[in-house]
Amino acid sequence: MRVRLLGVLRAHPVTAGFCLLITLTGLAFGTLRGAHAARLSVSPEGIEAGQWWTPLTALIVPDSVIELVLTVALAAAGLAYAERLLGSWRTVVAFLGTGIPAMLAGVGVQDLSSEQGAAWARISRDVLDPAVGVVGAAMVASAFAPVLWRRRIRLLGLSALIMFTLYSGDIDSVYRLCAAVIGLVAGALLARGRVHAPWRRSSFGEVRTLVAAIIAVTGIGPLVVLITGRGIGPLSPLVQGLRGAGVDALLSRCGTRLSDHCAVGVGGGFAAGLGPLLMSLVPLVLAVVAAIGLRAGRRAALLLAVAVNLIVAALAAISIGSDDLRHPVELAVIDRYFPGFAVVGIVVPLAVCVLLVVTRRRFSVRAERGAGRRLAVTAVLTLVVLAGADIALVVSAGVAPLTSALDALRRFLPAGFAHAHIAHRIGGVANIARQAIGPLFWAVFIVGMMRLLRSPARAPESVDGERYRGLLRVHSGTMGFLGTWAGNRHWFTPDGRGGIAYRVVSGFAISVGDPVGEGPDAVVRGFVDHCDRQGLSPVLYSVHDETLRSTRALGWSDMPVAEETVVPLERFSLDGKAWAKVRQPYRRADRDGLHAEWTRWVDLTPGMSAQLDALSEQWIAEKALPEMGFTLGGVEELRDPDTALMLAIGPQGELQAITSWLPVHEGGELVGWTLDFMRRADGSMPGVMEFLLASAALRMKAEGLAFMSLSGAPLAQSLEADAAGGEWKGMRGLLTWLGGVLEPAYGFRSLLSFKAKFHPDRLAMHMAYPDAAQLPGIGMAIGRAYLPHVTPPEYVALVRALRD
Repeated sequence: MRVRLLGVLRAHPVTAGFCLLITLTGLAFGTLRGAHAARLSVSPEGIEAGQWWTPLTALIVPDSVIELVLTVALAAAGLAYAERLLGSWRTVVAFLGTGIPAMLAGVGVQDLSSEQGAAWARISRDVLDPAVGVVGAAMVASAFAPVLWRRRIRLLGLSALIMFTLYSGDIDSVYRLCAAVIGLVAGALLARGRVHAPWRRSSFGEVRTLVAAIIAVTGIGPLVVLITGRGIGPLSPLVQGLRGAGVDALLSRCGTRLSDHCAVGVGGGFAAGLGPLLMSLVPLVLAVVAAIGLRAGRRAALLLAVAVNLIVAALAAISIGSDDLRHPVELAVIDRYFPGFAVVGIVVPLAVCVLLVVTRRRFSVRAERGAGRRLAVTAVLTLVVLAGADIALVVSAGVAPLTSALDALRRFLPAGFAHAHIAHRIGGVANIARQAIGPLFWAVFIVGMMRLLRSPARAPESVDGERYRGLLRVHSGTMGFLGTWAGNRHWFTPDGRGGIAYRVVSGFAISVGDPVGEGPDAVVRGFVDHCDRQGLSPVLYSVHDETLRSTRALGWSDMPVAEETVVPLERFSLDGKAWAKVRQPYRRADRDGLHAEWTRWVDLTPGMSAQLDALSEQWIAEKALPEMGFTLGGVEELRDPDTALMLAIGPQGELQAITSWLPVHEGGELVGWTLDFMRRADGSMPGVMEFLLASAALRMKAEGLAFMSLSGAPLAQSLEADAAGGEWKGMRGLLTWLGGVLEPAYGFRSLLSFKAKFHPDRLAMHMAYPDAAQLPGIGMAIGRAYLPHVTPPEYVALVRALRD
């Protein structure tokens, strides 16, 4: 661990030196102990007084322990990444070349805003913030980052900076935003003429990510203000409307005029508690939930986001009209000359609604049928029950039923809408219960909405097995027939000459083998576009080199996940020393009276099919482990009329073992078979599987076929990487470890060793993916694809097998 840490420090000397420098300066100038270093801080007054050094010193001295910790964390991520992309010296230049101009630009913006009456520009006048240079350097480096990371750095970074500027409104946020803008321009100039990897072909995903980030900004920004209790940015007055007027504000407005309206308002303010606070968070949490759904292209999230922003705009308008936003106590003095900021609280939500309407075609993914209806029924029933409970509580306090019903509706609105009118007449446990009604309803609704957004998408794509089988006869590849199995969906090119089979698991569209039919390039590109429109992340699994040429042209990454063993039948033989391990079981079977029978499920006698079912059930029961699927077939897949069976039948007619074979076509001709299903009975002849495979090979060779594929062995590889990059090396180590862990349970490596007896050619099977950051999610999705129906007892058995 120590050696690794030293290696990281040596690889990032500028980052390590920067973190050490700001720690030492904070100690030397006392800012970490609460001292105020005025002569080191940048400010309009300091620049006017000739303190020319402050734009530099403000970049290397933190103003507090908290800022030091946050800046070190930001540097460990942003500055270190910039150093890897730019190199050490260019990182120093980027840090100073953006940080110093950003400080000067921030001073200009601050001075101009102060003259216009902006509160944030007048509360504090000086800045010490080393994070300004870190942000600028990271934005410069983003121009040299891979396309996906370039987008993430810019989009997420700018979204966060804009959020803090609009809501928190502190001076440092404005300076950091200036640094980001300068860094973007500088990076574009430095990278001019540099060849970039192409952006993903479809713009659907880009638009969804951008819109989701904007919605998240409008949701998370108010949360920052509510949690910290600070906020003087342009949109911070909106938070006052969400919270409703406080008791102090009401007392300040009422003064000595104790009218009925003031008495009711003050009574309601004192009665307020945790309930109104939670209700003020509802629009913000709903915005975040909508952002999550928008990223996946969900239509329900689009509708939710529009509704939330319309309500927020209405709230802002009502609050302005009722004087709640124009003169809140904490802003009455410092911002009374600039009340126009409050209008932004109406304009921004409406602008977001316009954006959502304009981009609505990008959010066309609908939930499965009935999911929306279930949410509506649940929400209505919950509303009726809770509203009825509220009415009963209020009526019991002597309030008229009609008034109680109208007031009950306010329980479900944010605090800014729900001004108290009768709360002063209800106290004790009843008041606490009434405060819980609104949050409880919205908690149920939010959980239901999250389930709706995560429910399986309604699939317009085809599950057309016959059409897919037609393409298999043109070009199937060795694994193409797996796409005919239940659970797969199919996508076809517009001309119908190519297609691909895939499964949808946890938001990933995982292909089952290579594209089939003609033109892998067109299939891959079209499939990527299709997945993007459906809000799915494409993953091509168990594909060969021909498909990789298409994915690499898109800038995708890939890694080997299995190894296929293919036996060229022209060199298969039972003669010679090399084939002794196959020849001996084959001849023993002849002596023991076994014979091999090539057949189909439909041709089995009732007795033989019963034996086959019993053999398989016994095999599964003895394993006590979950049976895997996805690329590994079971008994149901044997029933396909195109699947061939090779049976080992003993002298008494007993079934000793079975293998199944999937056809491989090329140009309309059968060229080989791929092994799938393998089972043997207890007490069967040793070497019975070698006997079956040798019998199948001899039959195929006699028919003039080209090869026999023994299929792939997941997580079992013997091929070495030709040129291993850092990401590939790490994932190879992970796969090697995982294969070793699963070996006691499933024996993938043992199976690969068994197949080596047939002297096959070894072909790497790869997984191609567009985004390395998705690898953890892809791994989980593939695990669920292989074990979709695993039970708790099977999990326990699997864990025990792995532990033993």
